[in-house]
Amino acid sequence: MKTFLKPLTSAEERLCLKRCQEGDPDAKRILIERNLRLVAHVAKKYQGTGEDLEDLISIGTIGLIKAISTFNAERSARLSTYAARCIDNELLMMLRAKKKYSREVSLYEPIGTDKEGNEISLLDIIESPPVDIVEEYSTQEDIRLLMTSIKDLLSPKEYQVICCRYGLFQTPELTQREIAEQLHISRSYVSRIEKNALKKMRTLF
Repeated sequence: MKTFLKPLTSAEERLCLKRCQEGDPDAKRILIERNLRLVAHVAKKYQGTGEDLEDLISIGTIGLIKAISTFNAERSARLSTYAARCIDNELLMMLRAKKKYSREVSLYEPIGTDKEGNEISLLDIIESPPVDIVEEYSTQEDIRLLMTSIKDLLSPKEYQVICCRYGLFQTPELTQREIAEQLHISRSYVSRIEKNALKKMRTLF
């Protein structure tokens, strides 16, 4: 899959949305381009239905454009959350329309393959556990924000403790006692540093 542009920051998104609502076509284009990663993320959910991924992304992009045109910041705090639902709905409508006009198929008849190349049937899709794609994408965006902000957010000591405690950035994961021995401080002090760091990290959200 081709590489997509990085999502806009919250401030950039607000500015573009404001300009878009004022009729600026460049702002709308930027919003579309910077949210194509979200379209691809939602579209990948429908791989294995027999549809080409590029076609799914094209249909999903229609949903994104509708989302940008109808987004209301007073009803939804984040464009990505609202857009993911619109993209999902657009893809579902397309797949339902195709199903309506296609011949009846057996639940056990192969309709495509999964990522490993194994055949899957309609029954496999029906029985698959539901995936909250909006929640999944929102979580990934929160993680991305946290990972890019953590070093500036924490003090050097807090950063060191958190990286060691949770195995971040290729740092071996250690217990509080192991960190205390490594830094020559008490375990209770490590615990206080960790709690303070986590409190700071929560302020991002």
